[in-house]
Amino acid sequence: MYVPHFNALEGFAEIQSLVSTAGSAQLITTGSDGYPLASLLPVIWEPDGQRLVMHMAKANPHWKAIEPRTPCLATVIGPEAYISPAWYATKAEHGKVVPTWNYSAVHFTGRVSVEQNPEWLHEAVSWLTDLHEARREAGGHEGWEVSDAPEKYIAGQLRAIVGIQVEIERVEAKSKLSQNRSAADRQGVIAALRTEVGPTGARGEAQVADRMAEDLGR
Repeated sequence: MYVPHFNALEGFAEIQSLVSTAGSAQLITTGSDGYPLASLLPVIWEPDGQRLVMHMAKANPHWKAIEPRTPCLATVIGPEAYISPAWYATKAEHGKVVPTWNYSAVHFTGRVSVEQNPEWLHEAVSWLTDLHEARREAGGHEGWEVSDAPEKYIAGQLRAIVGIQVEIERVEAKSKLSQNRSAADRQGVIAALRTEVGPTGARGEAQVADRMAEDLGR
């Protein structure tokens, strides 16, 4: 990943938060024909930072092309938004401004293996479920656990998926939030993102604005 020094995201807790909030990763490997294979999967990054845990449908042929410890790339995309040059204070000063795209992303490089052990799958799916249901419960909603469903039903569902485990070798994280612009330009962008809805929708704009405001306030 190309990461200018002013866009580098280096704090482990902040990177983990970005991955957790996104909740999914694009797993990319190379097929036997040399062409890339990609699957968007729910993801958990272990607290110790050593491993990604995912799963995919057994009907997805991608997993059959994965040998033990196959080299892979897993990408996580955070909030993103189009940035109009009309929002910059410097537009009125000299007009030398152009559009750009603000975003956050994490790239994991490592080795991927497939897991089909029922106990491993049950633990991974329960872990993923508990993680997301805890957020619902925090919002005052009734939670759900894997054990709430009949055991035989869950066993059947687990037979329809395979587990994916990535041993992480390198983590690269980038947060492009107009850090190369003046404070006035960045404030103009934040204000505009909170009032305009662009191609990424209201959620993308609002989240980018919040991240920019946090970054500007440091």
